[in-house]
Amino acid sequence: MSVFWFSLSNTVLADQSAVLSTVQAALPQYEIESAELHQGAGLYVVVLKNGPTLHVTQDGKYFVAGDLYRIDGTKLENMTEKAKLAKIEALPESQMIVYKAKNEKAHITVFTDVDCGYCRMLHKEVPKLNDAGVTVRYLAYPRAGVGSEAYRKMVSIWCSADPEEWLTKVKLGAEIPENKCVNPVADQYKLGNEVGVRGTPSIVLDNGAFLPGYLPAAELVKELGL
Repeated sequence: MSVFWFSLSNTVLADQSAVLSTVQAALPQYEIESAELHQGAGLYVVVLKNGPTLHVTQDGKYFVAGDLYRIDGTKLENMTEKAKLAKIEALPESQMIVYKAKNEKAHITVFTDVDCGYCRMLHKEVPKLNDAGVTVRYLAYPRAGVGSEAYRKMVSIWCSADPEEWLTKVKLGAEIPENKCVNPVADQYKLGNEVGVRGTPSIVLDNGAFLPGYLPAAELVKELGL
């Protein structure tokens, strides 16, 4: 029995090596973030840095770009969005800036940039969302990248004594004093790239749906089924 599992493991590793080499050769402009075998589909899920997610056959000869769906009777389950949600849900709320609903019925996680106009519009909707039972959890996504002015502001917000208050102030145009500490801003930016964020706000619902853009509170509440 142990020999069988050892052989199977070697086969999987060999297949992964073939997938990595063929994808890298065919798409040299991208860096491969990860490549993992999806047991149910029998395909390798290959995440490209700042690129699409690929689903690659085990011999590395064919791939499709886009979301992977599972047919469950008469329903479709988006496995790609489910994997995105799993990465986000694994983060502790202590690393986020959270506006908690008193009577929480659902939550959304928002990749935000303090200098983004539509992010500011969404932030004005937070009280309405909280009143509807929706907790709003923010992750940092400075669009200009790590080291940019927006990145500096967001580090200062995350390192402040009251991040919730300062995020609101900065979104309204206030200047924040520079603060430094060990912070998750760069990691959150990297995660945003991994899960397909290309602009802000990018909203992830608690059912795994990914909404790339601003929606008013009333429409978000409908999307959440509340």
